[in-house]
Formats: sequence, C-alpha cells, structure tokens
Amino acid sequence: MMSSIARRAPRAASRQRKSFLSVCSIVVNLSFLLALGSGLEAVPLRKHKGAPELGEILARMNDVSKHLKTVSADLEKTKVTVVVNDKSTEIGQLYYENGKPPKVLIDFKTPDAKTILLKKNRAEIYLPKINEIDEYDLGQHRELVEQVLVLGFGTNTTDLQKAYEVKFTGEEDIAGDTTAVLSLTPRNQNVAAQLAKVQLWISEESWLPVQQKFVEPGGDYLITHYSAVKVNRELPASTFEIKAPGAKRVRPTGPSQ
Repeated sequence: MMSSIARRAPRAASRQRKSFLSVCSIVVNLSFLLALGSGLEAVPLRKHKGAPELGEILARMNDVSKHLKTVSADLEKTKVTVVVNDKSTEIGQLYYENGKPPKVLIDFKTPDAKTILLKKNRAEIYLPKINEIDEYDLGQHRELVEQVLVLGFGTNTTDLQKAYEVKFTGEEDIAGDTTAVLSLTPRNQNVAAQLAKVQLWISEESWLPVQQKFVEPGGDYLITHYSAVKVNRELPASTFEIKAPGAKRVRPTGPSQ
C-alpha cells in the first residue's frame, strides 16, 4: 500500500470494487457446489439411457440440498478477460459450514496467497504480501448477496426458479463424464448488472457439478473446477478465522460502499 492517503484512495476504491465482485462470484461458485454436493451420500448414482428432463435435474438438486453440514474442497478458478484474451488462474481450498448465516473461507495458495472469509454478513480479504486485511460490510449489498445465495446453501429449486430463468440446454462430455448443462439467467436487475448468465455442467452419474461458467455483462467470464470434495466432515471453529498476527485492518472506501 502507498503511504500517502491521497495517493491510496483511488487505488483502494478500484480494488474495493474488484474485490466485492470477486466475493459475489465466489458466493455463486460455492452456492452451486454446496447445493449439489451436500447430499452426496443420500442420492444413488444413476446413468441415463437418454437425456434427463429439466424437472428431474431440479428434483435431484432439491434432494441433495437437504443434508448439508460442511463442505471442504480443492478449488481452481480461472478468470478470462475476452478483449485482451488474458487468463489468470488461482488455486486453493474452500471450507463451508452451514448456518444462519453460513460461514465460508477460501484460501488461495497460488499464484498469490490470499484468504477470503465470509462470516456474519461481513467479508474479510487477507493479503499476506502487505499483511493487510480489507473489511467489507455485505449488509450494504444485501439484496444482491441474498439473490446470489438463492442459488444454493440449502435452498430449494422453487426459490432458484423464482430468482433465475433456468433452462436445460443439452448434454456435453467433460473429461469422459456425461453432463447435463443448465443455463441460468438472473431475473433481478441488480444481479443481472453483475452477472449476465451462469452455465452449470452437472454429472449425470454423481449429480455433482463438474464445471461452472459465470459470464459478466461485458463478456468476461469465470470458470471454476472443484476436486477432492469432502462433505459433512467436522470442521473446527478455527477453520473460519484469518490467522494474521499484526495485520493492518482497512475498510476501503469507494462508490460501491
């Protein structure tokens, strides 16, 4: 960070806007993962002779959303900026605990270490290179965050369809796995201003997500992959704490605050 407050303000405002969008996209990613993966033990595997109907896919999503306690998984996130054909990938782990509100921690390891914590309607982003924790009040963006959360975290697919226009667009093979592809378009204008469309690839064997694509209004997009998913394992309370002794805490200011 720059030592001068005057020089830091524009930069902080820009980073704040990007950080909040990152938090929203992460909530979307986690929503699908947790809604579909939370009931792994309760849903029998099934292979289709033909393509499933949308109603069956939504019913499976409903079934597996009823048993969520905790989730941990490896996470790979790739952001693509279309105009300049730029790709950047981050790799780390995520941890989730169901509750009101739920707790989420994402610990990116490469290429740059960064930890994001969502807890009690607040977001904290720890940047170890400068030993700083940026704090954000998600309550000021309650409508947007709540709409995004409708995508998962134990909600049923009736609520999902109220918030999004859901279409089954066909089947695709991803790494040898036959998947059903869903396209979701936000109905709420505030959400649509941040997220134009979501594509979700669901394995027709395990009914877990294989790949997710989040498209921004300008065309840039985010692709996520999950692996080594563990469901309903006990997570200690310390999992959802940022361990950064002596870190400076900052509340960035900007137009979106």
